[in-house]
Amino acid sequence: MTDRTHLLAPLAPDVAFRPAALTDAPSFATALTRSRPYMRRWEPLRPESFYTVEGQAARLTALLADRDAGRAMPWVLADADDRVIGGFTLSGIERGPFRNGRLGYWVDEAHAGRGLATAAVGAVCEAARDRLGLHRVEAATVTDNTPSQRVLAKAGFQQVGTAPGYLHINGGWRDHHLFQRLLHDDPPAG
Repeated sequence: MTDRTHLLAPLAPDVAFRPAALTDAPSFATALTRSRPYMRRWEPLRPESFYTVEGQAARLTALLADRDAGRAMPWVLADADDRVIGGFTLSGIERGPFRNGRLGYWVDEAHAGRGLATAAVGAVCEAARDRLGLHRVEAATVTDNTPSQRVLAKAGFQQVGTAPGYLHINGGWRDHHLFQRLLHDDPPAG
C-alpha cells in the first residue's frame, strides 16, 4: 500500500488519534495490562507474553507488515504525553468489488465513557472512505457488550444480524451481533 493513511486528529483537548508505530509497544503493553480485567469479558484469552513489550512489538510488527501490504491499518488513541490509551484496527481489508474492512477497537478503562471511541470510529470510517477507498466497514460485538454497540450506533453502524459462536472470547465460543456502515454508493475506483 503506497498511501500509509497518516491521519493525525485531535479527538479531545488531551487526546490524539494517529497511526500506530512500533515504538508504541511499551505503551501498548502498559495500557493493555492495566485494562486487562476490564476488557476480559470481551477479549480472547491471551498468553502472558501478549502483555509484555516483546509481545506487543511482535504484534505491531505483524500489523505494520499487513499495513504495508494493504491488508490492515492500525491506529492509536494517545494522551497528551503520547501514551497509548486505545487501539483501533481496520483489518481484513479487501479490494475489488467488496471494498471492505473489519473494525476492532478498545479504549483504556480509565478513558472509557468520554466519547473517544465514537470519535475514533468516525475517524476510522472517514479514512476508510477517503484514503483507503472502501465502501463498507464491518464490526462485531459480543451480544452483551452494550457499550460497544452504543459506540457503533452513534458512529452510524447498523446491526445486520447475529452470528452464533462467532469468536472464541473469554474462554468460549460467543455469539456476536454483526454491524456494518456503508460509506458511500460510488462504484469501485481503479
